[in-house]
Amino acid sequence: MAHFSFNLQEIADAIHSPLVIVMPVYNEEANIADVISAWSTTLQQLGVAFQFVALDDGSTDRTHEILLQEETQHPDTLCVLHKSNSGHGATCRIGYEIAVRSGAEWVLQIDSDGQCDPKHFADFWNRREQYDCIFGLRKSRDDGPARILTSWICRLASSIICGQDLRDPNVPYRLMRRTALQRALRYIPASFNIHNVALTYVLKKLPGIRWGYVEIHFPTRRAGENSIDVLKVVTWGVEMLLELMRIKVRPERS
Repeated sequence: MAHFSFNLQEIADAIHSPLVIVMPVYNEEANIADVISAWSTTLQQLGVAFQFVALDDGSTDRTHEILLQEETQHPDTLCVLHKSNSGHGATCRIGYEIAVRSGAEWVLQIDSDGQCDPKHFADFWNRREQYDCIFGLRKSRDDGPARILTSWICRLASSIICGQDLRDPNVPYRLMRRTALQRALRYIPASFNIHNVALTYVLKKLPGIRWGYVEIHFPTRRAGENSIDVLKVVTWGVEMLLELMRIKVRPERS
């Protein structure tokens, strides 16, 4: 069982906006301030009330220091949490657990490297009443052939297991109705490594979930290294597929 130096329910109780943004962060000192600024500006222009939950996954650079500075300047829209390093999936899960405990109607998950461009968000937000989850669909990408190939393999393998096309199962640009997210998390072990793939899988399996997609462009990182450890990715991929096969989405009680 994971233990934290913060109380999930206390953090959730402090969220009073219709939109909570779950953003895992690791070693993004060169990007994080610009990412928060760009998203905040866009959301304010759209008239959307929002709160960030920025989860610092044990950064070893100046990321946490910068996040605290941002939190001081924007205490009403930014909550910063610091935790020991556990990886992207486990960090997202903590953010999701906070979100489903809150009163927010919508949960947006984005990454913190500048690849989730806020210019697309209006298309998500304007369609929200028609759907329970709206995912980005990366139709063009600048983050290199290795990552494109990895995403393609992930889509193929997870779609075979699911029995339907998951399209872009690991995309980190996803808007979900809180109640749909809450339903899905019941089926996903907290220890699941590549959490967003599991979440896509379960949301596709759940009855009554209304799906929408928005085509997005995925640029390269704003700054920093865009690296990929092929051996680690392969290992994680095999583990993910085995874990997916163990997830059983059963009919829910009314």
